[in-house]
Amino acid sequence: MSNIVDFKRPPKPKEPKKQNPALRKAMTWAGVAAALVAAWAFFHLTGS
Repeated sequence: MSNIVDFKRPPKPKEPKKQNPALRKAMTWAGVAAALVAAWAFFHLTGS
């Protein structure tokens, strides 16, 4: 038995996966379209 301490490097943290830019753009446009449809439906149904 010895008094030597083994210093080991901690494992590197995994890098977060980056989202596909095309998918992100598509989701953004889908959100914009959904907001426009919701606004149209609101004004169409309430008669404002």
